[in-house]
Amino acid sequence: MRLFRRPERITLGTVVLTLLALAVAAVVITGSYLTISQGRYTLEVWESFIVAGVALGAVYALIAIGYTLVYGILFMINFAHGEVFMSGAFTAVFAAQALADEGLVESNPILSFSIVLVVAMVVSMLVAILLERIAYRPLRGAPRLVPLITAIGASLVLQYTFRGLYGAGVKAYPTWAMFQGNLDVFGIVIPVARAVVTVAAVVLMLGLWFFVEKTRTGRAMRAVSENKDVAAMMGINVDRIIVITFAIGGVLAGAAGILYTLIFNQVNYTMGFLPGIKAFTAAVLGGIGNIVGAMLGGLALGLLEAVAPFLILEGFGIPSPNQLKDVIAFSVLVLVLIFRPAGFLGRKDNV
Repeated sequence: MRLFRRPERITLGTVVLTLLALAVAAVVITGSYLTISQGRYTLEVWESFIVAGVALGAVYALIAIGYTLVYGILFMINFAHGEVFMSGAFTAVFAAQALADEGLVESNPILSFSIVLVVAMVVSMLVAILLERIAYRPLRGAPRLVPLITAIGASLVLQYTFRGLYGAGVKAYPTWAMFQGNLDVFGIVIPVARAVVTVAAVVLMLGLWFFVEKTRTGRAMRAVSENKDVAAMMGINVDRIIVITFAIGGVLAGAAGILYTLIFNQVNYTMGFLPGIKAFTAAVLGGIGNIVGAMLGGLALGLLEAVAPFLILEGFGIPSPNQLKDVIAFSVLVLVLIFRPAGFLGRKDNV
């Protein structure tokens, strides 16, 4: 029996990756120390950054679940999912404006908001189902690169279809009076809109977890993700389960679109691109194919995007660090792909 192992050979790639990790750590630690030591922001400001990050991360998590559900079933990346998110929010703005013109937004804001939310969820669900039926089902047996290219093409088709239907201009949602003002939670000031976004997203994610883990259809989804052929032999309608998976992803994306408008208020035909890519980043960060990983990855990315530009870059004297939040988000994607491609929780074979 050997008492000592021969040390692994150190390669140039290992050295480069180690140096890169040390450089990233040095930048993060140095920037954070300089920012905190200079006292640039008060505790209340940091709290507001965290609150904003949690709300934004909750939206990313809802979109990321759509990516991870489809990947868990079909092992493909649905890059058109950002446009599924856009389609519901962009369509529902017309319902919101019509309700506002009728005075229902002011007289019965809960009912009017519920109608707008349902419209967005239904539209996004229908778009997701059509995507699966028209773009992806005929390519189910094709090499993985083919559906990937198709997804990118479908994304562009949806973008310009909605541009043709609704125009290229930016449209704004009416103001919901019930979402105005602030809450005081243990001394932390939280805007009502961000609190609603966070709570609603958590409720939807818990509902999804219960559906996947505790219902018959959820068990069928997990069986299909394990092995489609065996699931079909056991009597599971694989096509039906795949459609349900796309429908669930679409419903969550539609809800995420309305929650997103509570934060940013405006919509247009390109609004799905950046949130979609960032949600994909969140899915990769948590471990694509893992529902819990997508949830945690979305929250982590939202916090990084809201806090990191000020915490890290402000110390180096970089002007307007918030404008570099997208750089932070995509740098996280690159670093995760380099150092931990499976994500922090690792991709499970089932969803």
